[in-house]
Amino acid sequence: MNSSRPSSLLSVARRAALCAIMLGVAPWTLAADYPTRPVRLVVPFGAGTNTDILARALADRLAPRLGQALVVDNRAGAGGNVGADFVSKAAPDGYTLLFGAASVLSINSSLYSGMPFDSATAFAPIAQVASVNNVLVADPALPLANVRDLVSYAKSNPGKLNFASAGAGGSVHLSGELFKSVANVDLVHVQYKSSPAAHMDMIGGRVQLMFDGLPSVLPQITSGKLRPLAVTGPARSPLLPAVPTVAESGLPGYEVVGWFGVVAPAGTPKAIVDQLNREINAVLSTPDMKQALARLGADPATGSSEQFGAFIKSEALRWSKLIRDAGIKLN
Repeated sequence: MNSSRPSSLLSVARRAALCAIMLGVAPWTLAADYPTRPVRLVVPFGAGTNTDILARALADRLAPRLGQALVVDNRAGAGGNVGADFVSKAAPDGYTLLFGAASVLSINSSLYSGMPFDSATAFAPIAQVASVNNVLVADPALPLANVRDLVSYAKSNPGKLNFASAGAGGSVHLSGELFKSVANVDLVHVQYKSSPAAHMDMIGGRVQLMFDGLPSVLPQITSGKLRPLAVTGPARSPLLPAVPTVAESGLPGYEVVGWFGVVAPAGTPKAIVDQLNREINAVLSTPDMKQALARLGADPATGSSEQFGAFIKSEALRWSKLIRDAGIKLN
């Protein structure tokens, strides 16, 4: 009787393993030698956007640590929802990841009607990567030297100033909506497919204002093609030390910080999530990555996957209130 027990147990184990594989949930198999092939890193916005720039900075440094290529895949559309939806429906095996921003992970669920996925349950948080100041920039041809000038000009010319964004619903768009609310001014939102496209129209004088992330807009500022009026975060940027915050420019309480991080489809084995979290945090702790982020005006944001998940939830609550109070809704 005892001699048959080991084979019986082995048979049970094999049947359990076979069932798990058939159901697509064999985490010990998936995580043991992960990754064995290139990993796709989906960016839900176009090339040249803040999300794309930061994703590529991470991918270049994370790939050697994983021993596999990280292929950046830009899938823009619907405020980031197209790319995020693609990842939400991908196999939860660690080979399709999303480099998400505040918009797709915490904002769009309150902003869009008929979301194709539930951002609260569709993803497994892996790691927050960085946070960045947004910058309010203006067409240099306008008679505006600071935020006070802008508020005064906007009140004298209601509805005559446009502000661009690289997509409805992102932190750069909501930076403008919050500014309108706090300053009590009438600005018209003009949506573009990417930051570079918006910059070109600003330089051409077709749109007057934009709130954009520092990594994307910094070249236009340093070249003098766009004039910075204020940064949206709680403190000035070391890259623009002479540019005040919106709050210190006469609108106390105003604060918006863009943030970015990596998530996987819900159901991704915890062993893979933990491995990716360790490697991403290791990359963010290297002098090379710190310097790369500093050159972009971004700050690294290390922490556990659980901390990132809690942060996503807290941001969702914060933005849902702003969106509700401002009456913003998109189809």
